[in-house]
Amino acid sequence: MLRVEARAELGGLILEVELEAAAGECLALAGPSGAGKTTVLRIAAGLLRPARGRVACGGRVWLDTERGVSVPPEERRCGYVFQEYALFPHLSVWRNVAYPLRGSERRERARELLERFGIARLADARPGSLSGGERQRVAVARALARRPDALLLDEPLSALDSRTRAAAARELGSVIREAEVPALLVTHDFGEAAQLGDRVGVIDRGRVVQLGLAGELAASPASAFVADFAGAVVLTGVARPGPDGLTLVDLDGGGQVTSVDGGRGEVAVSVYPWEIALEPPDAAHPGSAQNHLPAEVASLTEVGNRVRLGLAAGQPLVAEVTPAAVRALDLAPGQRVIASWKAAATRVVAR
Repeated sequence: MLRVEARAELGGLILEVELEAAAGECLALAGPSGAGKTTVLRIAAGLLRPARGRVACGGRVWLDTERGVSVPPEERRCGYVFQEYALFPHLSVWRNVAYPLRGSERRERARELLERFGIARLADARPGSLSGGERQRVAVARALARRPDALLLDEPLSALDSRTRAAAARELGSVIREAEVPALLVTHDFGEAAQLGDRVGVIDRGRVVQLGLAGELAASPASAFVADFAGAVVLTGVARPGPDGLTLVDLDGGGQVTSVDGGRGEVAVSVYPWEIALEPPDAAHPGSAQNHLPAEVASLTEVGNRVRLGLAAGQPLVAEVTPAAVRALDLAPGQRVIASWKAAATRVVAR
């Protein structure tokens, strides 16, 4: 078990967290830039000492400010993968991997890890000649070289291009599981956190605002911030009781939506872009969707096998549809549409 409790003041940010990851578990801490994610890793690694805190791993206390315990970074058995990998450019690949090691087994251990990651052929190459994905593998191999008691990963996919990232994420997830030690990973991407983390914590302004399975956070966000960070469209309004136990929300800027969630007073409502269907302005709404907002197409962006549409509907709205739907409706900027979605897909959350 890796457990990190810390309180630290950094400029205008007050960090206050309590986190733990079990052996073989990856806890992904996701949040925007400046939320305190990397600070948590630095405290765990011993690179930053908080005003108050305690870090323990595998039964050993690495930090306890009350008792005056502070194990130096080089004595904490943790593998750290830095955001830009921090490889030594003047050393060969195998020497980078072997750098944390001492003794005659250095080269053998490095070769073993390079074989495991499928890059043994690059053992004598310099980091500058490697691709982004290859550099990531070298960095992860170096983090595992000392057989660490915990893994710390700082935005491990951010330095990769979009084509490399998907394959690298699958490989990294497999490595984290095989390591069988607690792993703490930080990222600004909720999708990446959901893919790599067994659990996801969303951090905002130094505090973890929600922690749980990625699916739980997406389905039941604790706040408008979590909903927005998880990729939902967030609209604000005033909620009141409606018929049949439903909630009606009069939206700021005009329009009304219905939700199966309870709520009263000033709220935010969230819906995921792929839950939103588009119809012509004169559509008869034959389906079961209860929410129908008039909107104007502001932009169309192709993202893989779908099209992301920016809509103006009193408040900004985003829908994701198939290219076939765009052709069928002959969608273009300036065109009027009706955005429709179900009450059951509409979450009511704290403003």
